[in-house]
Amino acid sequence: MKNITFLFLLVFFISCTNKTIDHPNVLFISIDDLNDWNEPLGGNNQVITPYLSDFSNESVNFTKNYCTSPGCNPSRSTMMTGLHTYTSGMYSNYQDWRKVPKMAEATTLAEYFKNNGYYTAGAGKIYHYSQVHPDSWNNYYPSQVNNMPKDYIPEDAPVNMPPFKYMYNAFDWEGISVGNEETSDYKSVEYISNMLKKDHDKPFFLACGIYRPHLPWYVPKKYFDMYPLEDISMPELLENDTSDLGDRAKELISRGGNYHKNVIEAGKWKEAIRGYLASITFADAMVGKLLENLKMSKYADNTIIVIWSDHGWQLGEKMHWRKFALWENVIKTLLMIKAPEGITVLPSGSNNGKNVESLTSLLDIYPTLVELCDLPKNNNLEGKSLVKLLKNPERKIDRSIITTYDFADYSVRKGPWHYINYVDGSEELYNLENDNEEWYNLIGQGSYENIVDELRSHIPTDPVKIPKKSLIPLLEHHIPPVTSKEFYFSEERINWLKRFNN
Repeated sequence: MKNITFLFLLVFFISCTNKTIDHPNVLFISIDDLNDWNEPLGGNNQVITPYLSDFSNESVNFTKNYCTSPGCNPSRSTMMTGLHTYTSGMYSNYQDWRKVPKMAEATTLAEYFKNNGYYTAGAGKIYHYSQVHPDSWNNYYPSQVNNMPKDYIPEDAPVNMPPFKYMYNAFDWEGISVGNEETSDYKSVEYISNMLKKDHDKPFFLACGIYRPHLPWYVPKKYFDMYPLEDISMPELLENDTSDLGDRAKELISRGGNYHKNVIEAGKWKEAIRGYLASITFADAMVGKLLENLKMSKYADNTIIVIWSDHGWQLGEKMHWRKFALWENVIKTLLMIKAPEGITVLPSGSNNGKNVESLTSLLDIYPTLVELCDLPKNNNLEGKSLVKLLKNPERKIDRSIITTYDFADYSVRKGPWHYINYVDGSEELYNLENDNEEWYNLIGQGSYENIVDELRSHIPTDPVKIPKKSLIPLLEHHIPPVTSKEFYFSEERINWLKRFNN
């Protein structure tokens, strides 16, 4: 009888201490313009990201994750609505996503959680700058009409990059003489951290948009000091790397004032790389502050953590700078997910410390979180849930991933292959297993014709065009988005681009 009583009490104790989490909380962390220069993805052997590195041992790391578009606005808005560019018509930074009819009709990720009983709050850049979306949030910092805190800008900006005609005015860097507390990212992190210290009577969805390493690279000097200029390594380059590229690719490289030419002539290449690295390490510290505050809170064991970046960046590879291109280190993004033990659909939690090598998309975040949080299925989403990969990261999934730039430039990733098809008809094909720098364009080599045909077949045949009412006024340094093949070859566009001739 004593043994039976003991077993009953033991089962009762286990059942009480292993309570199922029906609707876990979500901590949703965005890092802006971060390429694979972080320790978990290993794209740079000198970068210092201790918090992301530690978190990779506590999460599942999706090593081949891709954006829908290499621009902040289309990448973020498509991810938050679950609709790809070519089915929504949202392709460019120079659109207002809220005026794209299909996106205006969609229920955003945060809004879906809000509508299903979650408290939603955010801070910093989740949507693109002023294109805010109050319906998504119960509260936002600094406000529902201004999502980004005021940042510290040196009085003598630009400090280090000599301005050139049509340069993006934030293309600059400096180790500033202020503490973390005076930066906009710290203010966003502090707001969300304070949310973690509060009592909540319903599950929460908390989003924090960390702005760095987006330009300008103004972060506290201590982060610059971590990267002595004389120790900075340059990207690996191949002489005449661009000789096998078509006209459209070469235009993407040099337009906008030809950043590479101006950086080289100013002797600023190493300095710029240092600014980017310092900004990454600063962003990592901000992530660390959030994660530490979650660990110290009472929500540590019932909160899903998602860390993602909206797209990558180039710093001179192929003589190209910034985003707005379709090469691998521009379209590949950070994605790390940690699911706690005890949630209904994944009782054992995520299989942490493992890498996923199967191809995934930022579009997958929305359906993954809906399933993990046991919410009603949203049938309007185009991504795929990653729950099975969180359980078994080594699972192999045969899948193609599409990324677009503007209306008619396409990237197709499948297996080891990366195929790019441009609006002018030019093409590129790379085998990333033996050419991860994408130096050798295989187009035109007869032995790859069947592969090109198969990859080309994944390109949408009837993509939605850019709704004209969604276009926003262009500034002088902007490039008109390609709205059709006819517009690409038009005199209007050609005349606009003449301003960038060197």
